[in-house]
Amino acid sequence: MGVFSQEGYQLKLEWGLEGVTALRGCDVLIVVDVLSFTTSVDLVVGNGGQVRPSAWGPGSGRTLRPASLVGATGVVELPSPNGSNLCALAARTGAHVLAACLRNAPAVAKRAAELGETIGVVPAGERWGLDILGQGRREFGPLRPCVEDHLGAGAVLAALSGKASPEARLAVAAFRNTDVAEAVRDCGSGRELIEHGHAADVELAVAIGVSDAAPVLVDGVLR
Repeated sequence: MGVFSQEGYQLKLEWGLEGVTALRGCDVLIVVDVLSFTTSVDLVVGNGGQVRPSAWGPGSGRTLRPASLVGATGVVELPSPNGSNLCALAARTGAHVLAACLRNAPAVAKRAAELGETIGVVPAGERWGLDILGQGRREFGPLRPCVEDHLGAGAVLAALSGKASPEARLAVAAFRNTDVAEAVRDCGSGRELIEHGHAADVELAVAIGVSDAAPVLVDGVLR
């Protein structure tokens, strides 16, 4: 499978769509998209609801904003340019697919360990040129690795045991040695949301380990 599959390790990390392909031999793949897809998923599933990931675009349906989903139940269709695409691609590998954020990282790690021995964590990252707020450019540009997803991946991996790849160990070190909430608020993604009046979404996203939800993708729905 090549050097980028991180063979010989139980715990692995690689970024974005290409990362899913590189880690396709894992028993479990965990998608991390802290701002904001997987945080929104956690809020809905934590209420007993379900999330159907869908493609993102103007007029694509319900807002992705976590603050709008507090108390949401039932089956919620969530558009996302990053996290939903990763869930769909990960499902095609045959792995168990879970959605993690800072809020539910320990719960997701526990469930992942029950489902398989080799666990790949895939931080979604952002895309240059993509205006998630829907007010400008729509190009789906190159991957931008981002602070919030690296720390979210580290939170999950820190709660797992097993032989970790260097990529995974670096994310754990970042999580354990960073003021996570401050970093997410002050990174580019956090500042963008706050400056556009969405500070409440960021505050929901930086709550660490407050949820017992462990969303698993089954038949195209996170539940």
